[in-house]
Amino acid sequence: MTVVLFTCAGQRVDIVTAFARAGATTIATDADRLAPSLYYADQRALVPRVDHPGYIDALRELVELHDVRLIVPLTDLDHLQLAVARDDLGDAVVLVPSADTIAKCSDKYLAHQFFDANGIGSPPTWLPGELSDLRYPVLVKARKGFGSRHIYRAENAADLEFFLAHTSAESMIQALCAGVEFSIDVFCDLDSRCLAAIPRTMIESKGGESIKGMTIKDPDLIAFACKVAEALEIIGPANVQCFREPDGQLQVTDVNPRFGGGFPLPTAAGSRYPELALAIANGERPEPRFGEFREGVVMTRFFSHVILEERDGTLEPVREQPEAVPEQA
Repeated sequence: MTVVLFTCAGQRVDIVTAFARAGATTIATDADRLAPSLYYADQRALVPRVDHPGYIDALRELVELHDVRLIVPLTDLDHLQLAVARDDLGDAVVLVPSADTIAKCSDKYLAHQFFDANGIGSPPTWLPGELSDLRYPVLVKARKGFGSRHIYRAENAADLEFFLAHTSAESMIQALCAGVEFSIDVFCDLDSRCLAAIPRTMIESKGGESIKGMTIKDPDLIAFACKVAEALEIIGPANVQCFREPDGQLQVTDVNPRFGGGFPLPTAAGSRYPELALAIANGERPEPRFGEFREGVVMTRFFSHVILEERDGTLEPVREQPEAVPEQA
């Protein structure tokens, strides 16, 4: 069985278990022993924080000890470290793009400049010192960040001045999209050849993460996401967020080079992204499989949990006892 090492596993139980169902042996790592995903993997390991000088060394030891074939980061936190250390992690395939691509994706202003230069639709965007003749409303957005943090809607010049003066994040100003928002989950091979793209509607999101959505077979969205992914030279998964404006133009607003928060939806629709990743890790070259998913699949998410108990200095998951069913009167 192919051994997969997940970094910054956090709460992504959905991804760890999907790879297990696809036939992988799973190892989850995190710096926090309370990260839920640790307890859903075949094996778990605590590692230093991503900014610790021993972080990559700890991952390398796990790769060598368990003959890891594939490394999959589950958040944005260690993408750059993994990209830089790709050749120092044994024979494992590291499912992240180049450091240059990561830099473009992590800085929304750099991403806008890249899209603009490559003929890819992107909302007009300015730095604070470049403003002139704005049409309100506009968005004040952090150049770097995630989870829809530090995003403010300015209805007029006074709002804009206030938000720029009080935000704690290095910011840019972006025209407000008036159309319908979509999210497209893509997957590319090691040559940045797009293998699949699954669009979904954004019925509802909280904190920047989709909690309700539905898969749709939209050829224009599929082609647009593939163009974006291949232009950026994505390796592995990415999530492309875009708007279809009233005139029909597609405008990309964000690209996250990882499995998106809505991962369970394309998985349920038949994406087989874990299987594609395992095939690549084993030296195969899968063919593109556009449109090979079910449309009209709906996801609505809820909170869950794992119960742990300390045993001999370590935390272990425990089986919960079902609540007693009250007797009927």
